[in-house]
Amino acid sequence: MAYQVIQVGTGGFGRLWCENFLPDNVKDGLIEVAAAVDLSTDALHNAKQHLGLRDDQCYTDIQKAFAEVKADFCTIVVPPAFHEQVVDLALHHDMHILSEKPIADTLAGSLRIAQKVKQAGKKMAVTMSHRYAQDKTTLREELRSGRHGSLDYLMCRFTMDCRKFASWGKFRHEIADALMVEGAVHHLDILADLAGHTCDTVYAQTWNPPWGEYAGDSQGLVMMHMGNGVKAVYEGAKTNAAGLNGWGHEYIRAECERSTLIMSHQQVEKFAHGTGNNKLEGQGETVPLLQQAKWGHSWLIEQFTQWLDGGPEMATNVEANLQSVALIFAAIESSKSGQPVNVQELLEQARSSM
Repeated sequence: MAYQVIQVGTGGFGRLWCENFLPDNVKDGLIEVAAAVDLSTDALHNAKQHLGLRDDQCYTDIQKAFAEVKADFCTIVVPPAFHEQVVDLALHHDMHILSEKPIADTLAGSLRIAQKVKQAGKKMAVTMSHRYAQDKTTLREELRSGRHGSLDYLMCRFTMDCRKFASWGKFRHEIADALMVEGAVHHLDILADLAGHTCDTVYAQTWNPPWGEYAGDSQGLVMMHMGNGVKAVYEGAKTNAAGLNGWGHEYIRAECERSTLIMSHQQVEKFAHGTGNNKLEGQGETVPLLQQAKWGHSWLIEQFTQWLDGGPEMATNVEANLQSVALIFAAIESSKSGQPVNVQELLEQARSSM
């Protein structure tokens, strides 16, 4: 039987949930969207148009929606500062939760959410969709195959021209640490995932150049040291003159014992050791992308329903995803202090202070 879902947030990125991610799983009989909630009546048009919801299934009052509609789980596709309020309401109404990243806009808030979910005996996962994109999944499987020997270090580039106000969504230009909270939350997570281990220490510098129309930092350079010895370097930029590797088109280079692997613009290639120096990107051997019906959000929604069915726990469950949140706030702390930050110590200190 299909799971009943309340979609919270239908404007902005929520439009894509209504247009693409949810319909993929409705079509497969995994879910039924019982209601949609958004403060904007205009945004609720997305739920009506793409999900076929009636007027009486669309709400601007979330408390009324949750009280009137019986659902198995809700989605959370609203700014991070409001996540905890929705989680509290969902747990009060005995719902599981599938949320956009990050868990919350603070590490303390993220820990509170994880604790509340555990105490309620419910399931919650975070849609770390970039990790489950076709190109990243292909690269991860190549690294896991053992064909390329040990992994030494990783390089990631994410650069865009979103310097003008509202070009990256209005709220991102108004919050502190926009790059880290809304961008690097995906990319540092991917680097740790590809490395195959949690991050021990992080050193970061973040800033906002005079031409970046942001209230917080929009540019950043981050160095990571994983628990298994793998290193990673991240370049994130939202205010560059040109976007070379934007959303979904990131560049990642994996330097391995027997190969160099490059992922860029949704393609993956490999350069085997012994094939000569001074190679150009694009001259390597193409690695065929893995093929399946769903990727990213659509795949994660399917995984969530399988978890609710009693299947494997999602890798992006809320407790595991605390590592991703801790990484971001460790990087923010490092930038402020000018010193490396031990990610695991930061997480444990935050736990002990609850």
